Amino acid sequence: MGGGAGVTLVIDATAALRVRLVGFDVDGVMTDGGLYLGDLKGKPVEIKRYDAQDGVGIHLLRQAGIKVVIVTGRKSASVKMRATELRVDELVQDTRAHKLPALRRMLRKHGIAAAEVAFVGDDLPDLAVMRFVGLPVAVANGTREVREAAQVQLSRAGGRGAVREFAELLLAARGEWDGLVARYLAERLGGERSKAKS
Repeated sequence: MGGGAGVTLVIDATAALRVRLVGFDVDGVMTDGGLYLGDLKGKPVEIKRYDAQDGVGIHLLRQAGIKVVIVTGRKSASVKMRATELRVDELVQDTRAHKLPALRRMLRKHGIAAAEVAFVGDDLPDLAVMRFVGLPVAVANGTREVREAAQVQLSRAGGRGAVREFAELLLAARGEWDGLVARYLAERLGGERSKAKS
């Protein structure tokens, strides 16, 4: 399934329409991979930086009826907060980084085949999943092995709009991006119109 060298910013329409579930790694994909570790009143604190535009991309994936899951090899309260905020369908934080068994459990639960899954990764813990799914995707900062395993290589790095870039590419390839953006705007304008009438 490997993609090879270079940036591939096109997703085949047939492959895009097949996708029913999208999985994301966190560190290096939803974040820039940096870890801010500290202490607050004797308790360890971990802070991560997320991209707000990525959040809108995930929202639009869900609006398209695509399940969104997060599978990470690090346990963090920050990730749980972000997953809750984004209303993702499932979150797995496996400190052993055994991502493939976790993903397989999700697919059995939802009745989804591996060929109907896209996964966005950046490093070695993501490789087993990327070799398993139908549409493996690498962020721009992905390791050589991950980039070689990917069918799609993004131009943006993790934590710097890679998730949003992928959401746009996938939804555009499905012919749904413009309609979802129009719906998103209409929902927000509707609230403004209601206020104006009151």
